[in-house]
Order: sequence, then C-alpha cells, then structure tokens
Amino acid sequence: VQLVESGGGLVQAGGSLRLTCVASGFNFEDFAMGWFRQATGKEREAVAAISDVDGSTHYSEAVKGRFTISRNVRKDTIYLQMNDLEPGDTATYYCAADPLVEILQRGAVGLIETWGRGVQVTVSS
Repeated sequence: VQLVESGGGLVQAGGSLRLTCVASGFNFEDFAMGWFRQATGKEREAVAAISDVDGSTHYSEAVKGRFTISRNVRKDTIYLQMNDLEPGDTATYYCAADPLVEILQRGAVGLIETWGRGVQVTVSS
C-alpha cells in the first residue's frame, strides 16, 4: 500500500498550487481519500475529503472556497487544487486513505492507517 504526493513548493500569497497523490497497492475505488496538513509545532488537521461512494466533497472551514479536492478513478489519483494561498496555509500536506469518509472528515488521525510521506507547501507573504 502506497500513497505518493507531489506538487508542493514555494509560492507567494495569492498564488496557486496543485497537489497530486498517486495510490497503489489497494483497491482505490473502495476507499475515501483525503488531504491533511501539519504546520510546525501544530497537530495534523483535516483539510479536504472525497467520498468513494458518491464523490461528495468536504472541506475544513479554513480552506472552503479556496481549495478543491478531486479524484480520477482511472488513474488511482487524487488532487488538491489550492487557490488564493495564504501564509497560514504553510504546512506539510499529507494524502490519506480510509474505507470510511467520515473518518477523514472528522480528522481522526489516530484511526487512519494509510498515509503518504507528505509534501511541503510554503506560502510567503
């Protein structure tokens, strides 16, 4: 089981980035997928999730209206389009998978077994 993130980097405030997470080693269609982030000195928090059942999406209040999560079942890949980035978005971003989208929505970090290694996003002011 593997999740590999890419697409991070350094961007100025107001800019955009798109993160990609490629999954392998499990049946992608049977898992909800999500993005989490962890800033230095802070706990890991849920950012966005997408259901495997109906494709519905869920966002934290901090990113709602600026970030968009999507998935491509044919490519076993999810994306996080991040627009209007703010310095407060600076963090390591992690891809996660779970059979239950509710676990990802709740940000139940301790219950999630499948994680990527993370990718750094830095937003300068």
